[in-house]
Amino acid sequence: MTLLEAVRQARQTGKTLPGGRDWGVDLSGAYRIQEALFPGPLKGYKLGLVSEAKQRQMGLSEPTFGRVHPGMLWEKPVLSCFIQPRVEPEVAVVLREDVPPGASAGRAYAAIGGFFLAVDLLDSVWEGYRFTAIEVVADNTSGGGFLLGTKRYARPPKGVLRLYLNGEKVAEGPVEALGDPGVRLSWLAERVGGLRAGQVIFLGSPAPAAPLGQGVLELWGEGGVLLARVE
Repeated sequence: MTLLEAVRQARQTGKTLPGGRDWGVDLSGAYRIQEALFPGPLKGYKLGLVSEAKQRQMGLSEPTFGRVHPGMLWEKPVLSCFIQPRVEPEVAVVLREDVPPGASAGRAYAAIGGFFLAVDLLDSVWEGYRFTAIEVVADNTSGGGFLLGTKRYARPPKGVLRLYLNGEKVAEGPVEALGDPGVRLSWLAERVGGLRAGQVIFLGSPAPAAPLGQGVLELWGEGGVLLARVE
């Protein structure tokens, strides 16, 4: 069975796979599999492995990215729709202008129409989230769904993101750990052939993922809060 067939079957059946295999596919091939399994239309992209420590751990020298479809934006997540739901606090941007390949970091930053608190609802076909870089990229960087806040920030929210589930803090991390948004967008535009006005880009998480259960999610960050009920 090929990597494409394995991920497709796991997604269709909702059954996990043991990770860590050599599928005879390189990173470029993994992105081609991702595109085949998760085609457009696209609402945007998500960044993963944004810290250098995580990149080194996975044998990479740059972040990864996944594809975001309109149906991946939730208001009330339903756990039964996920295989292995986990959750991470994030910041997202919505673009007001296109970002072409080769755009400088400054031009990419100027294309941002606003920053928003966000939550990445992770999902993975790889058992226990144990996978290689090739495997996670092919599986759309564990992209299951997203929550997007309503408060618009003109600049990245300062300080720490704190994520709570039913009043218990499950994750926290500093926004500055996400790096320069302009640099991230410039890099992504080069990799995907350009970004479009209106797309939403999730900039990654400054905190480890936590298991997701039913109840109320609260993400707090610089004077704002994102609330959602998980059913």
